[in-house]
Amino acid sequence: MNIKKPMGIAKLAFLFLVVPTAFCSISRAQAPVFEVTPVESTIKFDVKASVPIAGKFDKWDATLKFTSPELSTGVLDIKIQAATVDTGSGTKNGKLKSKDFFDVQENPLITFHSTKVTQTGPDTIEFDGDFTIRGVTKQEKLTFTITGKGTGSGTIAGTMAFDRKQYGMNSGIPFIKIADRVEVTVDLKGKRVSGPPVNLK
Repeated sequence: MNIKKPMGIAKLAFLFLVVPTAFCSISRAQAPVFEVTPVESTIKFDVKASVPIAGKFDKWDATLKFTSPELSTGVLDIKIQAATVDTGSGTKNGKLKSKDFFDVQENPLITFHSTKVTQTGPDTIEFDGDFTIRGVTKQEKLTFTITGKGTGSGTIAGTMAFDRKQYGMNSGIPFIKIADRVEVTVDLKGKRVSGPPVNLK
């Protein structure tokens, strides 16, 4: 009669260490991995005013991460260095960096962290998330149009609008009438560097 010997403690420990690691590696390999190309991407803003106020941010970082091919697992993070605002005017830049607007000394970053992503059409998706500016966080929505779907590279270009006064930007600029609504345009170009494509309808 064959008697099976109990598995040694060392072997059990080895299995507990190796199997989860291997499983995690497989899971990561099955998730799409994207890289955003900052050189070919832009983040701009525009405010209707008696004197045009529009510009861009020179330094920022954006990541789009997934834990599986399902779109619902996607998380978009955008971090903007507020002090890099560029309107083409030193006077306007200085005013926007001040305490009346971005308050860059106390709040150097403007951020967006998505909490939900939904496909709204064949080539459109929406990210709901936490938008933070001047240390104030509120729920906002970024609506994107996708180009290059299924090719492994392309762009997601979208907009978000918010009321500046809800974030404590109540002041104006002398001799300039400024609207409350601010429109942000996010144009991100990237490519899938590994993993399967994202499941889109």
